[in-house]
Formats: sequence, C-alpha cells, structure tokens
Amino acid sequence: MYTRWCVERLANISKVKRKITVDSWSCLLCMCLALWGPVCSQCPESCSCAGDTATVSCTDAGLYEIPIDIPPETVSLHLERNYIRTIPETAFSELVHLRDLYLSHNRIDSLSTGAMRHLGPDLRLLDLSHNQLRQVSREDFGSTRAKTRLYHNPWHCDCTLQELMETLNLEPETVNGIICETSVRGMGEGSRWDDPSSLGEHAGQPIVKLLDSGVNFCSLQRKTTDIAMLVTMFVWFFMVIVYVVYYVRQNQAEARRHLEYLKSLPSPRKTPTETDTLSTGF
Repeated sequence: MYTRWCVERLANISKVKRKITVDSWSCLLCMCLALWGPVCSQCPESCSCAGDTATVSCTDAGLYEIPIDIPPETVSLHLERNYIRTIPETAFSELVHLRDLYLSHNRIDSLSTGAMRHLGPDLRLLDLSHNQLRQVSREDFGSTRAKTRLYHNPWHCDCTLQELMETLNLEPETVNGIICETSVRGMGEGSRWDDPSSLGEHAGQPIVKLLDSGVNFCSLQRKTTDIAMLVTMFVWFFMVIVYVVYYVRQNQAEARRHLEYLKSLPSPRKTPTETDTLSTGF
C-alpha cells in the first residue's frame, strides 16, 4: 500500500513539473512575441507596408519630408505625389536592401551632399522625375549604377549637368525628356551683365541632343569664365591706374599750394650784427 502511494505521488510530481516547464516556455514565447511584434509591424504613419514583398507605399500621403521610421528590410519604397522638397543626407542610410526608389511628382529642388551615397549596390531604379531640380552634381549620387529617371525637371544646362549625364545610368526611354530650361550663356550672346533674365541659346532643347550635336558645356563654361576673369582683371587694373594718377595729381596740387604759400610769406629783416656796428663807428 505504501509503495503504491509513493509511486502515485512521484507520478503527480512529474506531471506538475512538466506542466510548470510547459507554462514557462509559453510565457517566454509570449514575451518574445510581445517584444518582437512592434518591430515586425513597424510602418510609417500614413503609409502601407506589405511584409511579403517588403514594399512600403507612401504615395499621396501628404508628406513634406521623408519618414524616418521606414523598415530597414524595405526593398521597394514608393514616395510619389507628395510635397517633399529636399532629401537629407541620412534619409536612406539604413535601407541597405532597397532596390526600387520612387520619388517622382514631388517638389524636390535640392539634394543634400551625398544624399544618394548610402543607397546600396542592389538599387535597380531611382525615379526623380517630375520635380524641381535645377542643378545637382555627380558627387551627390555616389557610385550608384541604378537606372535613373531625371526627366521633367527645370534643368540648368551647364558643365555640372553634362558631367552628371555622362556618369549616371540614365533610363534610355526618358533621356529626351531632360530639357534645358536655362543654359550657360555662350560667347556670342553679349555681355553676361546686359540681360540677366536671358535663358541662354540652348533653352528648351533636350540636353542629350545638344551633346550629340557637339555642344560642350564644359569648354563653353571655361571660355566664359576666362573672359569674365580677363574683364575683371582689366577693370581692376584700370581702377589702379586711375587711383595712381589721381594720387599724383593731388600731391602736385598740394605741393604747388605749399610753394605758393611759402612765397607769400614776408622775407625776414636782417638784424645788425657786431661787425656792422664796428664798421659804422670807424
């Protein structure tokens, strides 16, 4: 009887231990899910996130800046049709898996230095069309080789844009849409101070066609800069000569007035000396 009671007691204790172990693991799992859940479900406000495709869509979300809480595992990011004006340098620093970045139909007019440098080598498409970009440099894009869309921006065509065109992997179907709203002024367009509102002789033309026809904005800009430098040097030299002439003439006039003043002074009378007195006595 005692032996049977001991066996049953041990069996009950084993069941209780097993139950405690199961309950402990269940609690631990719940805690992990509670802590991990917000991370997994992280999604910027006014945006929608699809976890199966790692896509974040913030299209027509009324955004004025790029969200800072974009999931780092994002592969495709849609920010079209918002009111974004600039791209900070660290906007995409955490998105190392990003492949497609859509920024079209915004109001972007500037890129922070190196804003696109943090985009990983896996980036396949960068859409910056339909914005307000006028001037950007190739340093702003880093070493990205993604297909890039730059059409429908009010570009100022100069050497900087030419170098950018030669560096980026532009989408072939869109290059004809990169139009010069203004351009650097050529040597035959008169003085650059005559008409500051002039758009330049290449305004309204696709830059790719201008480059294909032999236009070289870099050499044109160097010639314009050289002429401006020569004009500036000539103006300074002329001003120095005028100042020297004025200074010499002013000194001559002062010297003449000083001489006339000395002449106008009465001559001093000669005082009798001891020799003159002795001569008079004899």
